[in-house]
Order: sequence, then C-alpha cells, then structure tokens
Amino acid sequence: MTTTPKPSATTPDTKIYERRESTVRSYSRSMPRQFNRAQGVWMHDSEGGRYLDFLSGCSSLNYGHNHPVLKQALVDYIASDGVTHALDLHTDAKARFLSTLEDVILKPRSLNYRAMFTGPTGTNAVEAAIKLARKVTGREMVVAFTNGFHGMTLGALACTGNAGKRGGAGVPLGHVSHEPYDGYYGDEVDTADLLEQRLEDPSSGLDAPAAFLVETVQGEGGLNAASPEWLRKIAALAKKHGALMIVDDIQAGCGRTGGFFSFEDMGFTPDIVTLAKSLSGMGLPFALTLLRPELDVWKPGEHNGTFRGNNHAFVTATAAMREFWADPKFAGDIARRGRILEQRLERMAKRHGLSTRGRGMMRGINVGSGDVAEKITGTCFAEGLIIETSGAHDEIVKVLAPLVIDDDTFQAGLDILEEAIAETIAPVDASGTTSGKSDRKLGLAA
Repeated sequence: MTTTPKPSATTPDTKIYERRESTVRSYSRSMPRQFNRAQGVWMHDSEGGRYLDFLSGCSSLNYGHNHPVLKQALVDYIASDGVTHALDLHTDAKARFLSTLEDVILKPRSLNYRAMFTGPTGTNAVEAAIKLARKVTGREMVVAFTNGFHGMTLGALACTGNAGKRGGAGVPLGHVSHEPYDGYYGDEVDTADLLEQRLEDPSSGLDAPAAFLVETVQGEGGLNAASPEWLRKIAALAKKHGALMIVDDIQAGCGRTGGFFSFEDMGFTPDIVTLAKSLSGMGLPFALTLLRPELDVWKPGEHNGTFRGNNHAFVTATAAMREFWADPKFAGDIARRGRILEQRLERMAKRHGLSTRGRGMMRGINVGSGDVAEKITGTCFAEGLIIETSGAHDEIVKVLAPLVIDDDTFQAGLDILEEAIAETIAPVDASGTTSGKSDRKLGLAA
C-alpha cells in the first residue's frame, strides 16, 4: 500500500443522533461520520470515505473487522439454527469453547482456571472478580492503583481512578484504596515497597485487603506498563497478606501485549483474571472471569445474569483461538509488529522531545496535553486514520492497530501519525530546543 484515500468531507445528517441519542456519546464527537461497512483494518463511511482503524474498538477488534474465518463460523452456526440464547444451559457452542480454551490456551500455559460466564461486558467480569474475592476472604477492602480503569458499574468504578468517570456515580464509591502504580513517583521510588510498608504498619489506616486489582498495562490510564519485578512483588504481597491477586486483562489481554495473557512469562500466576473485549474475536459482547478452582465457592445462581454466555460469541471465540492461538507463530508475529511500533514511536518521540508508553501492540506517545493530542488525532482522522487518546489528561496518543495488520499498511498508518505530530509539534534540535515548524506535507497522496 502506498496511498491512503482521503475520506469524504461531506458531513452526514446527524439530526437523528442529536434528537434521540443521549449526550453521553463520545467517540462520534471526534469522528463525525456515519460508518456503514468494515472489513479487515478498514472502516468505510456512507459518503465513500475509507479509514484505517488504529482504535480497533478499544482493543475489541484485535483480529480486525469481520475476519473471514470468524465470520464464516458464525454464519454457519446461525444458518444451522444454532442456539442463540440459553442462560447458562449446556450447549454445543459452550462445550466447544471450553474445550478449546482448555486445550489451546490453558494447558499449554500450565494454567488451571475455571471459567465463570458473567454479563456480556468487561465491567461485569470485574464485578464478579471483586465480589468473589470479598466472599472468599470475608474482607471488604480492595487495593486498586492510580490511573487504573476497570469499568463503569459501581463496584468496578470504585476501583477506577479517573475523577471524570467517578463523578458520574451519584453515590460514594468506597471500600477501595488507590495505591500508587509502578513508576507513579518516578523511577527512584519503588511503590511496591511503599505498599508493603503500609500493609505491615498497623497504624497506616489501610484495612486488610480482599484483593489487589491491577492492569499490567493501563489501557485508559495512560499506557503505563508495570515491570515484571513490580508485579511479582505485588503478587507476593497479596499472598503474604491473605489477599487475592486479580489481573484485569480486559484490554491488555487476547494478544494485545504479545501473549494471550498480558502476564505470561512474568513469574507469577494471578488468582483471578478478567477478560472481555477481543475475547469473542469479532466484537461480539463476551466477558469471562477465570478463577483458581479452590476459589469457586459460589452457590448455584448466587451471581448470575440473563446474558451470561453469548453462544454466538462462543462460536467466534472458539474460531479465533483455533485460527490464531493454536500456532505459536502468531505470538511471534505480534512481537515483531510490536517492535516496529516501538521503533517508529521512539523515532517520533526523539524528534520532538517526547516520550513513549506501553508494551507490545499497546503503545502510545505522550504529547504533553490533551489539547495537543486532540489536534493530532483530529488531523489523523482528516487524513483517513482513526486513532484516539489515553491518560489522565488525554495526553497520550494511543495506537491500537489490529494485530493482523500487514506491514505496509501499518507503516502507512504510522506515517500519517508521524506527519500529524510534525504538523502540530515543533521538532527539537541537537541542543534540545525547538527548531521551528516542520515543512512536511501532511498525509499521503490521495
């Protein structure tokens, strides 16, 4: 690929959205198009515009839009009158999913988890995890971390750090202590040691926790990536103090950081793992809480939901595991593309005196402020690239390209990002001072 066609400049009629859709909508404000088709790494609008998708449904579309293998599996299932809705009844689709999860994902990683099917979205998986931790330990307090994001229902929201999100709760959000994440005070301060000091001091005011809830890479909080050493310390602290270690892998899992789980090869095993987003493989709602068998103390129906197990998502998730994760080459390809992304972002950062964040195919560049990031993402959108922001002040331009993107298209999208940054931020010279605006033309030829 050498060119990226520019989208149509025609603005669609938005009167129906303004008249009937809640003002809570957000993404559509920065991307005012009406989309009507998507395939692979591309989205198309109703005016003929084509957009390269570096948002991927906030990591819900790791395998791209409408992957042909997953789509065919779903079409075949629907055509055969496969069960759509079954509460938690046994179905062929569920059995195949669980068998594939066991054979392709869990056993090769020496993991022994039971699968709890929660409501259909990530916050449901987190709610189930913290509720179970409280039930098992008999404690109330959950240790979460600064800049963490875990969902919008009240329990998960209490564990979320973002003030803007918390402000919508309407009630006090308690029974959570937000402790400093890895690097929160800079490289010189080990925040795991600070947490240990707090836990061991009977006058610290920190109640004995039921669980530690942590993202290995903070998807919405700025792409802060915890080190393996820090995570091992946190896991050891949880064990020492009788708490459960919960890893929220909703955005960082399903290959986004390299392995199927973001904690692979880090030297610890969580007690509970939450998954959603790309678990279905195709953008279908599907969430899952994985737990050690000895923690499975639920009474039948004690935690339930009408949509606890989406049979259509079972079908596409099974196809995704077989198509991508049965062959270890896929993880190697993610790692290779992750290096491409790292190198490109580091080059951009060096040119403009900026810094990068993240791990694997979950990386971004810190441009200093939300206003600057908004200008960059807006310029990218005008050139046919969908990309969004992250961080406490939305200051991180965040790249979540599909894991299956081909190298030429990936590089072309990164070219658009690089040129948008150059258009917005002056480069620095060898002395570290700005050297004037870039004169490079924005975007690729139409």
